[in-house]
Amino acid sequence: MKFYSTNNPKKSFSFQESFELGIAPDGGLFMPGFLPVYSEIDESFSLNQIAFNISKLFIEEIDESNLLKLTKNLFDFDSPLIQLDENIFVLELFHGPTLAFKDFGALFLSKFQSYYSKKNNKDIAILVATSGDTGSAVANAFLNVDGVKVVLLYPSGKVSKIQEQQLTTLGGNIIAIEVDGTFDDCQSLVKSAFNDIQLKNKLRLTSANSINIGRLIPQIFYYFRAYSQLDEKGLPLYFSVPSGNLGNLTAGLFAKKIGLPVTKFISSLNVNKTFNSYLETGIFTPKDAVATLSNAMDVGNPSNIARIKNLYQNNFKSITKDISAHSFSDDETTKCIKDVYQMYNYQICPHTAIGFLGIRKFESLNQRVKANKIILSTAHPGKFQTTVQDSLGVKVKLPERLEQSLRKVKTSIKLDSQFQNFKSLLNELL
Repeated sequence: MKFYSTNNPKKSFSFQESFELGIAPDGGLFMPGFLPVYSEIDESFSLNQIAFNISKLFIEEIDESNLLKLTKNLFDFDSPLIQLDENIFVLELFHGPTLAFKDFGALFLSKFQSYYSKKNNKDIAILVATSGDTGSAVANAFLNVDGVKVVLLYPSGKVSKIQEQQLTTLGGNIIAIEVDGTFDDCQSLVKSAFNDIQLKNKLRLTSANSINIGRLIPQIFYYFRAYSQLDEKGLPLYFSVPSGNLGNLTAGLFAKKIGLPVTKFISSLNVNKTFNSYLETGIFTPKDAVATLSNAMDVGNPSNIARIKNLYQNNFKSITKDISAHSFSDDETTKCIKDVYQMYNYQICPHTAIGFLGIRKFESLNQRVKANKIILSTAHPGKFQTTVQDSLGVKVKLPERLEQSLRKVKTSIKLDSQFQNFKSLLNELL
């Protein structure tokens, strides 16, 4: 299979080129040349079996024996589907090393980047803009991987204490840059670096954000894993997806296009509702990001809108048929955290709360029918300990790996949001 840019479907790239470039030379995002059909969805598979089955559909240039080696032990954790009542399920995506769903993509990137680096004997630098969980997942996945340096950019004061500790305490080949700005500023710096001719000629750069096709493919896996755990597979299927840069949603749409029988996706947003406004008006208008309790979703100019439009050939009617969107405030978020705990004795993070609110809103606007309604739970509640404890009035126990990160010393480089200063810093560091 070849891949193309959302800005130019006529020029083809291999998977390796798309993976290592991160973003197309023309500034577009990579898309698969066609959408394969996954014909084994009604069979029950483990997460790693699904990883192999779907990877071989998209990555034809790696022979199956090597692909099996890369995916056989890719994940040493699962994504369990937890049933809370007759209609509501939670897909727990926080059982990886950094307790967030970003571990799926980060581990995939690490395994495949290591494979390509050994094959080509070339060093590479990974640039990551993060609003919290992406950076720590990538950092942990690539820590001490030979031939790779990771540069993390995160917005100062706009990530949780635990997230910041996970980003800034690893050392080694991980460099944390604390940007005086928003996530959108961080993302803009990364995109500008990829488009800078001098940097591209001097450095081998790639991305680990959801702009990288290598981040999206592994996120398809857990949608199928969720389906494999359902008892009544013939019921209508809804996914509520906490949404920021729209990578998680885009992966779900890919899953639907290749065979997963999804009835509808609910894109659940905080007050950064650029995508919600787009679905209401048909006009995409980026806005400045606003800080919220669900900080990983604080995105005012989501990159993956380009992929969604491309996937549907800019057919707005088809997009709104498959996706609805709803946005919610911090007050609604904290109330939902409390309500879910009281109803189910189940603790959730602010992002998962947004997912719950999306399902409830969708139910209130549509006739209630028997269906499988799955909320993607994107992070362990302990990663947002203060917010969850304030909402519940009870202590939230931290997993040991989070406790360890709090005991380490933070090391970061402070930077403004000017690209020339970032470019100079990259030239010094890499």
